Amino acid sequence: MKINILGVKIDKINQSEALKQIERWIWNPGKHYIVTPNLEFILAAQKDLEFKQILNKADLSIPDSSSLGFSYWLLKRKYWERLILWPLFFVPLKQLIQFDRVSGTDLMDALCKLSAEKGFVTGFLGGQGKVAKRCAECLQKKYPKLKIAFAESGGEINRNGNMTADCRLPTTVEDGSLKPVDLLFVAFGHIKQEKWIDNNLDKIPVRVAIGVGGAFDYLSASVPRAPKVLRKLGFEWLFRLMIQPWRLKRQLALLKYLWLLTRAG
Repeated sequence: MKINILGVKIDKINQSEALKQIERWIWNPGKHYIVTPNLEFILAAQKDLEFKQILNKADLSIPDSSSLGFSYWLLKRKYWERLILWPLFFVPLKQLIQFDRVSGTDLMDALCKLSAEKGFVTGFLGGQGKVAKRCAECLQKKYPKLKIAFAESGGEINRNGNMTADCRLPTTVEDGSLKPVDLLFVAFGHIKQEKWIDNNLDKIPVRVAIGVGGAFDYLSASVPRAPKVLRKLGFEWLFRLMIQPWRLKRQLALLKYLWLLTRAG
């Protein structure tokens, strides 16, 4: 089931259901891509119509925010009710009126576990410096049977999802094409990674590509994750702000998001 939040389609799905669907795609012919929208994605999509289109035509749109269910609930209220109820966004009570969140980081970890069990080949592309290699090493240590074709940064990507002249993809020696994988994890940051996947999916040998944002940082332990209790209560954003104060400007965008929710027709 898909829902609509400010023009962005989100699948109402849990992690177990997502894993089963992705496994089916890998076993069968075809190519698919997955997006992991959170509130920043939805805000960006209000101005970037190309980005919105890419999100809406994805094969699977994972609800990667603890507040998307609350947002959907609030949008179903009358305008005057929204004006009264929006402060609930900041309290744990919202957990009573939301659907499951599927963390992109947790989904990536679960997909690597599944790949190790089923013999699927994975690829890691993106991140800063050598974080892709560190992430791959940590996951292979956790899941020794995990098959990894490559783990590379890929270099710089512009906002249109194009690689700059000095970028280099991990290629085969024979023909210079991207090494074939069943699952490709792409971590260029939101907007860039989704546009890169959209630009290149038909050209690369991959069954399923998924944009994973900062998951490489978390799974390589380069950046600490919020304790599970905070994640469950929907306050992971607050923990991230505490350890990364530079995110303040990004978090202030939540006020704009709430304004859009209350004003939506």
